[in-house]
Amino acid sequence: MTEPFDAADGLVRVYPASPGKSGRTPALMWAHGGGFRGGDLDMPEAHWTSGALAARGVTVISVDYRHLGGGFHYPAPSDDILTAWTWTLDHADVLGIDIGRTAVGGASAGGNLVAGAVLRLLADEASSVPAPAGVFLAYPTLLADQPTPDAALQALLDANPSAIHPPGYVRDMYRNFFGGPVDDAPLAVVPGRAVAGELTGFPPVLMINSEIDLLRLSGEVFAEALVAAGIPLELATEPAVLHGHLNRPEESAATDSVDRVARWIERGFVPA
Repeated sequence: MTEPFDAADGLVRVYPASPGKSGRTPALMWAHGGGFRGGDLDMPEAHWTSGALAARGVTVISVDYRHLGGGFHYPAPSDDILTAWTWTLDHADVLGIDIGRTAVGGASAGGNLVAGAVLRLLADEASSVPAPAGVFLAYPTLLADQPTPDAALQALLDANPSAIHPPGYVRDMYRNFFGGPVDDAPLAVVPGRAVAGELTGFPPVLMINSEIDLLRLSGEVFAEALVAAGIPLELATEPAVLHGHLNRPEESAATDSVDRVARWIERGFVPA
């Protein structure tokens, strides 16, 4: 694999696709998770995932967005996602990527950020920046308040106490992200609130959730809205794993998910 390199004044780290295919490569602009508070480009969810996709022929642009650990609130991290996307578009020739086969993606809080950024692009009628060709969401957090789990998920959570957040944890996470109460926050802060009419033009989506994860309910709510809006969707759940499985590359679910992403990109973002 060609060595990754930093660019855009440190905002992104580029993982060039491994040689082997002629012409421009598909690409993924990728945002790690970290609860809006932490995470970095060296964590497995960022570095390992990016390298694994690059080895499968996908150029990855990994984004080092600002977060609460540095004292930043919305819209700073969302702005960073949009800035990185514009940089990616502007440097497509230099990177050797095919914008028509370039998606954005994110894990957990990163999934929230990319979904919210796409909603901002779609809502900005004055913007000339095109939306990505696809959106990959890995176990995204998209709602401040989770629906009540069914008996099967509750049993899985009860059997795995480390998967259970303290009461109010997720809502506090959103409040800190937004810098205030989230009840009237913009849709880009809580993308899971989107209804079908607000998703017109949203790109095709691949969503991969972790099975033993309360947050997957917010992803499933968003998935239902995408289906209602007629957006092509591939929805998958990695069985028997906790939230954040891409941050644990020693688990087979991480490799399985990367393989699924590579196939989705290769198919041109068409659901399996």
